[in-house]
Amino acid sequence: MDTTDTGVTDMVPTPPGPVEPAAELSATINGKVVAGRAGETILECARRHEVYIPTLCELHDIDHAPGTCRVCLVEIKMPHADKTHLVASCTTPMQDGLEINTRTPELREMQRLQVELLLADHDQDCATCIRHGKCDLQDVAQFVGLRQNRFFDPARVAARPVDESSPALIRNMKRCIRCQRCIAICRDGQGVDALIQINSGLDTAVGLRHGLTQKNSACVTCGQCVLVCPTGALGERDETDRALEMMYDPELVTVVQFAPAVRVGFGEEFGLPPGTNVEGQIITALRKLGASIVLDTNWGADLVIMEEGTELLHRIAERKKPTFSSCCPAWINFVERHYPDIMPMLSSTKSPQQCVGTLAKTYLPERMGIDPARIRVISIMPCTAKKDEIVRRQLVHDGVPEVDVVLTTREFARMLQRERIDLKSLPPSTFDNPYMSEYSGAGAIFGTTGGVMEAAIRTMYYVVNGHELEHVEIEQLRGFEGVRTATVELGGAVGTVKIAMCHGLKPTRQIVEEVRSGKSDLDFIEIMACPGGCVDGGGTLRSKKAYLPHALKRRATLFGIDKNRKVRQSHRNEQVQALYRDYLGHPNSEKAHHLLHTYYTDRKIEMTQTVREVWADLKMNGKVY
Repeated sequence: MDTTDTGVTDMVPTPPGPVEPAAELSATINGKVVAGRAGETILECARRHEVYIPTLCELHDIDHAPGTCRVCLVEIKMPHADKTHLVASCTTPMQDGLEINTRTPELREMQRLQVELLLADHDQDCATCIRHGKCDLQDVAQFVGLRQNRFFDPARVAARPVDESSPALIRNMKRCIRCQRCIAICRDGQGVDALIQINSGLDTAVGLRHGLTQKNSACVTCGQCVLVCPTGALGERDETDRALEMMYDPELVTVVQFAPAVRVGFGEEFGLPPGTNVEGQIITALRKLGASIVLDTNWGADLVIMEEGTELLHRIAERKKPTFSSCCPAWINFVERHYPDIMPMLSSTKSPQQCVGTLAKTYLPERMGIDPARIRVISIMPCTAKKDEIVRRQLVHDGVPEVDVVLTTREFARMLQRERIDLKSLPPSTFDNPYMSEYSGAGAIFGTTGGVMEAAIRTMYYVVNGHELEHVEIEQLRGFEGVRTATVELGGAVGTVKIAMCHGLKPTRQIVEEVRSGKSDLDFIEIMACPGGCVDGGGTLRSKKAYLPHALKRRATLFGIDKNRKVRQSHRNEQVQALYRDYLGHPNSEKAHHLLHTYYTDRKIEMTQTVREVWADLKMNGKVY
């Protein structure tokens, strides 16, 4: 197996490597001599020396420091100068001999003023905010000792727009502080470029390109903008109450499924180390909440491999290539809105969530003797785009959706906290449904980038050769580059296949362009819209002052789950085997195709930029002289 790393790593977390030492210089911070480095900012130097400076707009993980909030002000005195100056530490470079103060009375007063001005047109009803208690703006207001809010203008707040058109995301400009992080991650990190800066002066805001609504814009609902937003300006559509009402209703049978990534990206909210596997505690918590049946989306992942792998082998035999994976709904949105011409290359297999949902309303009630009309399916997902997925017309039949409600990981955390359920103190439980809860190691690794590809190779090899792949851990597919390609020998009539995994939509755009230009000879391409895959989806727990800090720990735990499973191949999942034997017949059968496959729709958005927008971008990204 030969592999190639192709070089896109923009805003994708990578393991730390050796760094060339920078030239040192000497300065002082609060009277203490510190060693600075050429090319770093005052803020970066202060952080290295564990001196706290408050920030709001700056986010070093995505190299974003526009200096717009002015909260990171410090007082500096240049060598041989008589006067001091107040400067933004996030944009001011270190210099030899610089004297820096972070705590003078004048400076503290200026920081308070800056926060007070930020709050002038900011919604003051914090108790109703989705970020209440976990808000960077609240933290900074506490730090600077804000005592009053002299400039609050309720009329100006009321005039700021709120866009609730999307089934997945809500954009509330009443809570926006104009930090522009969302624009940066959408444009530079994901390459979607749906968000732009609109208006000027006091009316400056974040809007959608061409003045479109969130629902009808180029936005693909990946939710990465939510992960970087420091306030409640961007958030998921909260459906916690709706889910609880279903679980409380004695007339309903609530079937709850949760994704592979949720179990490794949830524990830290309750004081456990990042990456801890809390699968058993989640099952216990759901039963305490009143869930009737708890299923595992991993089971659906194993099922998807059976359908998608069979589909891929048929396409290879027909010399149709490449085939793109179809598990990620933000990626599907990206194709329909940006590259509808490649829709014929998409696998028609539904996502694991939808496969579980449709069978929970057909196969499961038949086996358990339940009236299908009583069943409601709730999904817990690390993804905001899953909310958008369940309302797709292709996935709603006679007014009945395959999945009724999607809760993000964040919503599920809020649900447990409001119900006073402490996950850390719960004893673990096990899945006990005899039809749709067993999973293989291959199903578990769906939650991280490359996992779908690795799972598919394990099963495809068995189908072609009639025996298992000797080494099921395909290390060559486990890199963390934006794009990674490999050549795999499947043997038999198939022979060699060329595959790629890609995570993050900016590198995805590059690989799609290669396919469209005819330069690609790949057979199968796995796409995950979020950098790192589902373990860092837009619905995962947000970390203050950091973007995707726990990606590698979560990823390692998923690979550990796979390694410790007795069954590590999707085709060996006995409950999946029973499904085909008793209900579907065989992968890609007529019944399987009816229940487990879908189609896509051309919803192309033409992306253009006016001269005015280009000028606004230049002003946003730096000083214009």
